[in-house]
Amino acid sequence: MLSNLKVALAARRMRQAELAVAIRVAPSTLSEFIHGRVELAPHQRQRIAEVLRADPAWLFARITHIPALKSETEPTSAIA
Repeated sequence: MLSNLKVALAARRMRQAELAVAIRVAPSTLSEFIHGRVELAPHQRQRIAEVLRADPAWLFARITHIPALKSETEPTSAIA
């Protein structure tokens, strides 16, 4: 999943359907791209980055594993 792309959309207060229109793809195609089921052409990826004013390397980073976060109340081990 392209989580950074979703973050960028939210930051720009833009809906996926609006982005799809801006890059001239079907909304369903953009959704499939965001969920990692299809790839877009390089020029379409570049257009997404331009529309969202975001760095392509960050924007299209695929999240494969998100480590668990420790609770602030969880005790930490002492360093000996």
